[in-house]
Amino acid sequence: MSYSTNRRRLLSAAGILLPNLLGGAQSALAAGAKKRVVVIGAGISGIAAAKTLVASGHDVVVLEARTRIGGRIATSSFWADTPVDLGASWIHGQQGNPITTIAKSIRAPMATTVSDSQLIYGENGKVLDAAAASRLETLRTAIEKTISSAQNNLRADVSLRAAIETGMRWSQRPVADQVAMRYLINSDYEQEYGGGSTAISAMWFDSDSEFPGDDLLFLTGYKAVSDSLAKGLTIQLGEIVRRIKVTGGVVYVNTQSKTFAADKVLVTLPLGVLKSGAIEFLPVLPTAKINAISRLGMGVLNKCILRFGRTFWAERYDWLGYMPSIPGRWAEWISLSRQVGKPILVGFNAADFGREIEQWTDNQIVSSAMETLRRIYGPGIPSPVGHQITRWASDPFAYGAYSYLPVGATPKLRADLASNVGQTIFFAGEATHRQYPATVHGAYLSGIRAAGEIQSSP
Repeated sequence: MSYSTNRRRLLSAAGILLPNLLGGAQSALAAGAKKRVVVIGAGISGIAAAKTLVASGHDVVVLEARTRIGGRIATSSFWADTPVDLGASWIHGQQGNPITTIAKSIRAPMATTVSDSQLIYGENGKVLDAAAASRLETLRTAIEKTISSAQNNLRADVSLRAAIETGMRWSQRPVADQVAMRYLINSDYEQEYGGGSTAISAMWFDSDSEFPGDDLLFLTGYKAVSDSLAKGLTIQLGEIVRRIKVTGGVVYVNTQSKTFAADKVLVTLPLGVLKSGAIEFLPVLPTAKINAISRLGMGVLNKCILRFGRTFWAERYDWLGYMPSIPGRWAEWISLSRQVGKPILVGFNAADFGREIEQWTDNQIVSSAMETLRRIYGPGIPSPVGHQITRWASDPFAYGAYSYLPVGATPKLRADLASNVGQTIFFAGEATHRQYPATVHGAYLSGIRAAGEIQSSP
């Protein structure tokens, strides 16, 4: 799988200064400075913040709507012999990544997945020949240059799709080029950012940074990280927050059944939940905050995890690409057989199609996936012996997979989302991190940042 390389490489090369990565105490607790803090959300950002605050002597309770911790880190144990991650799966860029440090400290078993280890199949189900593969790479390079040129020359933001179509003179291209470019747009951009190419900002979509090094896959599940960090914390599960009210210098957090009073509250809810209006803020949030919530986008990336009785694909390749006749359908697959030793394929669907199929039944999704696999590997391949399917856009405690910048949005909106309201309400989560949004390490670092802000507040 290829990744956007334009602005990201430049930002990554500039180097990023990180805070205390293991989330230890930021400073000694001053006499009389102990604070009562309610953290809303037991995802990685909430857990990281709570751990930091508790280590400094504060009184912290974490409220989690789900009956488990982790948020969009969701390891399934449905198959007892093979845990699989329904949400976050990888450490993206192992070098200097704080999650790498934590994973190593708990000795979590991991394996690499290599983005260049890929077979790409045409719509006819055949592996691309040398000429077609070379043409695909030529188009990929041309698209990257087109995007860079647009970012340097555009006077007003447009969608990523519009910038590519204009710069690549789409209508003048042969049909084969158009099919290949649609595949590249989905594979390289929609799959990574979660938004449709007609919605993603051409100007700012890749304004984030990345860590260098391999991507690491957790062999026994990402939950090892969140479980380890959560040890010793007071977490109340099944508490769905309805209202946050500040009055008389005290913040009251109302769940469906209880009221919690605190000096400070940290909101780590996914952007999708904030956009849904599920929580009432009294007084209402500042205009800049409301604007950030409204204008930032919440993307979708869903998985269809298929387990088979035997492997029928080339196990030496990590990634399988497919150029469908209908854009965006079953274009990206990863084989887990090399890493976990079981015949498992994972199909990814992002953005518009990823959202569409959430209304389908499991059987309809599996049937659609198998149509693609049988087109590639033949009608004689076995049916799966099991499946697990995600629907992140429909999840009331997420309403999406991760955030992105749509047309007209700028990176400053992330800072607006991250800013505290007075000295009482603070915010964290992947959508608040300007450099590493849409990642576990970004969410983690945002929690450390917010904990520091809470500690330094009066």
